[in-house]
Amino acid sequence: MHLPFFLERPAVAIIGEVCYTSLIENLNYKDVPCIKYGISKGLGLGIVAGGAIVKVPQIIKIVQAQSAEGVSFSSYMLETLASVISLAYNIRQQNPLSTYGETFFVTIQNLIILSLMMFYRGKGTNAFAILSSFLFLGTIVARTSEIQTADGAVVTTALISQGMLTILQALTIPINLFSKVPQIVANYKNGSTGQLSAFTVFNYFAGSLARVYTTLTEVDDMIILAGFMLSTLFNCVLAFQMALYWNAPKTKAGEAVPGEKGASGSGKKKAKKFD
Repeated sequence: MHLPFFLERPAVAIIGEVCYTSLIENLNYKDVPCIKYGISKGLGLGIVAGGAIVKVPQIIKIVQAQSAEGVSFSSYMLETLASVISLAYNIRQQNPLSTYGETFFVTIQNLIILSLMMFYRGKGTNAFAILSSFLFLGTIVARTSEIQTADGAVVTTALISQGMLTILQALTIPINLFSKVPQIVANYKNGSTGQLSAFTVFNYFAGSLARVYTTLTEVDDMIILAGFMLSTLFNCVLAFQMALYWNAPKTKAGEAVPGEKGASGSGKKKAKKFD
């Protein structure tokens, strides 16, 4: 079977010439390796597309409420730090874009959410400082340059060596896990998920689960695989809390959730807190 050229080229670009010939032209559906690879590529592209909008509902929810009550500031700071490092690591490793592309979009959305948190607390200057710091860190970690030696050889140099970057990538595992802990604790203490977006939480869980499969299929890197496996576990806890507290109208302390009628003055004060 032959696809029209405007479909053939994207298909070849996604699954490669060999698997395209086997699965599309020869209809060889017993080619298990190519089937697994095709599924992995499809999931990967879906995750990247989902990553472009995964936190948009969270952003909208904060803007509409003009409050980030219930959303952990420390969780987002840690998650953004891990995302910046992971993005630089994957770029330097030249991994397929389908295995990490959503990290770029998530990082941008996290920076927007952090800025909104600071803005609604009346600290716009701090928002600018946070944005600048993360952008500077990403540039330093990802930047490489090529130098031609006297004998004509091309040597790649970087401000952060590949060995150091590998260590930083390994550190993103505990950073990512710890980034979930403040949010999990806050949900438990409040008996509510506040302004936390259900769309974001459930999509994060599904995405991290799918990333375990795509990493196993396309990337031979135990550091990245271990990170996604543990992240899936913690995202599962957050998804469970979201379901558990779905209709919870009040915090555990019995205070009205900010935004509802009858919210007390002390409840409004708590809206100023990040965690």
